[in-house]
Amino acid sequence: MGNYILSHDLGTTGNKATLYDREGNLVASSFFSYPTYYPYRNWVEQNPLDYWEAVKFSTRDLLTKSKVKPEDIAVISFSGQMMGCLPVDREGNPLRNIIIWADQRGVREAEFIREKIGEEKVYKITGHRISPTYSASKILWLKNNERDIFDRAYKFLLAKDFIVYKLTGKWVTDYSDASGTNLFDLIGEKWSEEIASAVGIPLEKLPEPHSSLDIVGELTDSPAEELGLVPGIPVVIGGGDGACAACGAGVIEEGDAYNYLGASSWIAIASNRPIYDPHLRTFTFHHLEPGLFMPTGTMQSAGLSYQWARDNLALREKEIALDFGLSPYEIMDLEVEKIPPGSDNLIFLPYLLGERSPYWNPNARGVFIGITPRHTRTHLMRAILEGVGFNLRIILDAFLSQGIDISEIRLIGGGGKSKLWANILADIFEREVLRMEVLEEATSLGSAIAGGVGAGIFQSLKVAKELVRIKERIIPEERRIAIYKKLYQIFLEAYERLLPVFDKLGG
Repeated sequence: MGNYILSHDLGTTGNKATLYDREGNLVASSFFSYPTYYPYRNWVEQNPLDYWEAVKFSTRDLLTKSKVKPEDIAVISFSGQMMGCLPVDREGNPLRNIIIWADQRGVREAEFIREKIGEEKVYKITGHRISPTYSASKILWLKNNERDIFDRAYKFLLAKDFIVYKLTGKWVTDYSDASGTNLFDLIGEKWSEEIASAVGIPLEKLPEPHSSLDIVGELTDSPAEELGLVPGIPVVIGGGDGACAACGAGVIEEGDAYNYLGASSWIAIASNRPIYDPHLRTFTFHHLEPGLFMPTGTMQSAGLSYQWARDNLALREKEIALDFGLSPYEIMDLEVEKIPPGSDNLIFLPYLLGERSPYWNPNARGVFIGITPRHTRTHLMRAILEGVGFNLRIILDAFLSQGIDISEIRLIGGGGKSKLWANILADIFEREVLRMEVLEEATSLGSAIAGGVGAGIFQSLKVAKELVRIKERIIPEERRIAIYKKLYQIFLEAYERLLPVFDKLGG
């Protein structure tokens, strides 16, 4: 057996490929970006063939960088963005672009599911409320609007499962990814015949679900040649990005919690049972670990909101960053640090793409409230960071209201690079925030650990506790806590007062 684990993380902005050795050390990484398309309001798509190009390039680039021989790859494993819908024919050819997680076009289809089955029953079976975010509504949208594609589809796949098919010829998924479809029996670890039958989605059009640790096939000849690898390498299915991130953050035991801060953001915990919130604010995924679950609350536009600020408010900072070879976000943070906590009573509602947790409102929109002549574009940028924090606080409160004890939260994702943002979150959460050493690679690390367990390199996922290291503990500060507690209440009230406006704009 080889000595290296090859992990692919098919994210929203691109594919991150990483190589880890048998001790869990990162040997090399490679990133290949791909575009996202927004053809209409609430439509968000990508070209799945871009995924394949990204996997090919990043694999070859990794081998070149690391000088690792192809025959020394022990296993290939995967993480992927969740809740997508990719129809493919019997030969695995995409029949259209993949409808990705952020897409919310299936509002009518979600309502149809609600009428046919009922919100509470779906929530109890799947761990999730009904939403156009999930794959089921997207599949039904195809059935209602692109019937020819629905009928021709041999399978409906998730992002990573398309690449796994390309490598192995197997139509498979895993429990964690399947648990984000609104079609999966969370406790039974199988597709829900009751839901699929009621809404008219044939079960045979769905891939076979497996444990995230399963070897689901081997790398076949043709893709091996395209990737620059040798045939026969075992392929472990891995999991959805949220579950892989949990493992990569060391959240693998009851009570552990983490916050992923990327384009979207979520707070998740490890639990021995699903958590059913009476207000349906949160939901539960399957964890990578057999018998473990991952109650979660996810917001749509976190890093995406700050990215909007970069592209529209920080043109000067972008130029400076380019001149000095820095990230624009580093320059933005330096400017934002000069603005006092609370942004001089300026509030931002971060609903650029509608919202999932806690409101599940595709009509919600981004809003600045409280602008006065003294406010500058830098105030707006700080308000964005704080607004994301306020929305995450609602998710945290949903867990706390269930009697769950969360004393500290591990922070991963690209947004975790910002110490400023981490400080803001600690103050808003009123809890210690632990910045991890591995931030953007946490999801890949979780996938690699799953691959290592599946291939017998690691004994169990518990190895994550040894491999994942804390870089810094950030302690909340009482003075800032008081400022944010006051603004948090206004933030909550502002959303409620604007609901009629959102509905009119979204109509």
